Amino acid sequence: MIDSVGLLALVLVATLTSYVLLGGADYGGGLWDLLASGTTADRQRATIARAIGPVWEANHVWLIVAIVVLFTGFPRAFAAVSTFLHVPLLLVLVGIVLRGSAFVFRAYGPADPRYTRVWGRIFAVASTATPLFLGVIVGAVTEGRIPEHPGGPFVAVFIEPWLTPFSLSVGVFTLVLFGYLAAVYLTLEASDVEERRAFRRRALISGVLAGVMAAIVLLLAEPGVRHGLIASAWAVPLHVATAACAVGALVFLARKQYGLARVAAAAQVTLILWGWALTQYPYALRPHLTLTAAAAPENVRILLLQVLGVGAVVLVPSLLFLFGMFGPRGGHDERA
Repeated sequence: MIDSVGLLALVLVATLTSYVLLGGADYGGGLWDLLASGTTADRQRATIARAIGPVWEANHVWLIVAIVVLFTGFPRAFAAVSTFLHVPLLLVLVGIVLRGSAFVFRAYGPADPRYTRVWGRIFAVASTATPLFLGVIVGAVTEGRIPEHPGGPFVAVFIEPWLTPFSLSVGVFTLVLFGYLAAVYLTLEASDVEERRAFRRRALISGVLAGVMAAIVLLLAEPGVRHGLIASAWAVPLHVATAACAVGALVFLARKQYGLARVAAAAQVTLILWGWALTQYPYALRPHLTLTAAAAPENVRILLLQVLGVGAVVLVPSLLFLFGMFGPRGGHDERA
């Protein structure tokens, strides 16, 4: 039977999954805002702003919940990550603040094209850089280069653990996945056929790039991580399911079945994230800190689970109502 440590770990992964599928697509929207081109560039940016506007702040709830679960339920892991990875964490924080502020300033500032252009560029660049560093943090946690104890030169202790080819590749992989999700979602938000075609093309390209980046991450992984990804008992069925979702999403995009493509893309990204979690288990930080060793006392874990249960009763229906009100608002002809 699963214990409180395992339950909290499941809650943490489920919360991160929600943040990736929702908040990650918001970041991806910023990437496409940066790369918008062609005759529909202005319309693409308007669609991205319209899609993100009602929900982008609510999506950060999942990140807040994940942080609370980590520092309350696994305080030793939180202390290590916030100490040794404080540089990329600071860059993530700055990116989140800048993108949020720039998004609001662009939307409600003076009707001056220069003003709009400056804040739009800040929003887009911050939206692109933030998921890159989020992925770098995940890569550093996975790779196992975080020191067990502080001490030593600043670069060796606080820079080298995350500035590695593997961590950087995970950062790029994360950015590509977020862009992929956003492009697929935006095909349902597009207001006309030409704009939808532009997002469809971006979704197909980023979907293929996601597969390429997954292969690069696997090649750069440490032997222990690579073994977990390809040789564990769950590896084959998980990879088959992920590949089926990936191929399905691309086929649905090619056939212009955008609703089904969104479901398949979300399932693909979810399986990738849960595959990482299974590879990481039973470690909080490889190779010296397990989830059990990092966990808070039993009474704290039980109380935290009870509070999360009560909070979910309020949070989940509220968010479902919000997304029901502000669902896809583009054209409804999936064959367009």
